[in-house]
Amino acid sequence: MAPSSPLTDRFGRQITYLRISITDRCDFRCVYCMAEDMRFLPRAQILTLEEIATIARSFVSLGVDKIRITGGEPLVRKGAVDLMEELGALSGLRELVMTTNGSRLAATAETLRRAGVRRVNISLDTLDAGRFRAMTRVGELHRVLEGIDAAIAAGFERIKLNAVILKHRNHDEVTPLAQFAVDKGVDISFIEEMPLGEISDHDRAEQYYSSDEVRRDLGTAFELIPSTELTGGPSRYYRIAGTNTRVGFISPHSHNFCGTCNRVRLTAEGQLLLCLGNEHSVDLKRVLRANPGDEARLRAAIVAAMTIKPERHEFTLQEKPVIFRHMSVTGG
Repeated sequence: MAPSSPLTDRFGRQITYLRISITDRCDFRCVYCMAEDMRFLPRAQILTLEEIATIARSFVSLGVDKIRITGGEPLVRKGAVDLMEELGALSGLRELVMTTNGSRLAATAETLRRAGVRRVNISLDTLDAGRFRAMTRVGELHRVLEGIDAAIAAGFERIKLNAVILKHRNHDEVTPLAQFAVDKGVDISFIEEMPLGEISDHDRAEQYYSSDEVRRDLGTAFELIPSTELTGGPSRYYRIAGTNTRVGFISPHSHNFCGTCNRVRLTAEGQLLLCLGNEHSVDLKRVLRANPGDEARLRAAIVAAMTIKPERHEFTLQEKPVIFRHMSVTGG
């Protein structure tokens, strides 16, 4: 059967969603995301903002209608808001969204909304300031809470909190985090830790807390109503009865979501990753810099990359990670 779109992979999945990491740098050092002593890429190795815009334009011309800007923390990169304004104006782009740790939202939320960012996902793993400092190593909870309030005031559509749940770290806060989301009138997704990059702060197998366990805990305080709503990503949603809040579960281990994968990822270094949990990739930076101004060649490289997109990831909870790049490099 002939592909229905230039960006249809060999398993018949149409790629409509591009996640772009615009920096591997971050002002936090979250224990599940980074090593404590991270070595960041030299600036010469990362894509320029102009190169990112060119790649994004090519993807949109090939049928991608959703772009998520990620990092690291995207707002630490100078010029990030200008880039988002340029992307937000792309004809054919239905939705421009961003994932952030929230530390800089208090100062930028209104500007981002005016730039065309429709939705934001904000990381929030705990409501305890001491735990927050321990999990982020350097973060201040009050700055994130102020950022959440600023995002609400700026009028983003369906703000969502993201919480990575680790046993013995924050698994006892599942219900308080959901209640916080209800009180704020926002959504929340609970995420199983993904085994990307070597870490030293905990044993992933010992601290694994499944989506089923989270859902069980929430069931003691809330009535969860299954929902067919989707946002284009891997979350599977429930509604909390009597509220407007949706609870999502991202479950790479317990409930594999690869069958409907519609996304690819561009790293800050210019690698097009065809799967979060595999190393299949194409070096789009090399294509760009070897063929300046030739967007037809860039589009051809993107289309050709669809033939190596794997069927699924192979995440395990073994001691050593299958993938040695950290989440901050991948961009989620």
